[in-house]
Amino acid sequence: MNQQFDVLIDSYLANKVGIDKSFLSGKLAKGLQQNIKQLQEDNAMTSAGIGNSKLKDASQQMRSDKICWLDKTNNNVYEQEFLELAEAFIGHLNSTCYTGISSYEFHYAVYEEGNFYKRHIDQFRSDNKRKFSLINYLNEDWLEEDGGQLYLYQEETVQKIQPEAKTAVFFKSDEMEHEVTLCKRSRMSITGWLKA
Repeated sequence: MNQQFDVLIDSYLANKVGIDKSFLSGKLAKGLQQNIKQLQEDNAMTSAGIGNSKLKDASQQMRSDKICWLDKTNNNVYEQEFLELAEAFIGHLNSTCYTGISSYEFHYAVYEEGNFYKRHIDQFRSDNKRKFSLINYLNEDWLEEDGGQLYLYQEETVQKIQPEAKTAVFFKSDEMEHEVTLCKRSRMSITGWLKA
């Protein structure tokens, strides 16, 4: 397990962006994908907002995805397995990198055809508790022409990541500007933040 976590941590230390193309098992990614489809059928996904309760963007010009927060009290086997994996990763991160992460929050996210999220950072102006962003993709057979790539901006370079199932991406919430390009098909993920 620790070796699996080191793939994400070592690539982050080398390039300020951690990437592990097999962070999630195929079974877990598929189960989480099914959870999202059920949430959509149940109309449980809500339009995502910008900012926190102190500073909210009512115009919604920046993003057009829908979300549903994960909750540890939910009795869902795949959700529980994912949160246990996230907690184990946080434990390893704290013990090896002394990051002081003490809490987390994750949500399901769906970008339908025509959805996007413009260039931004994940840190609130009025709250600096988010230290790291951790994104987990759930999409099978994703093609370049499907759009929905994650663009990460570092100085003069742009790193482009395909949102392929099982892949995790990890970076500093207050430093890494990023965006989700226009989607040409439904795009699913679990996105979250490790907080101090």
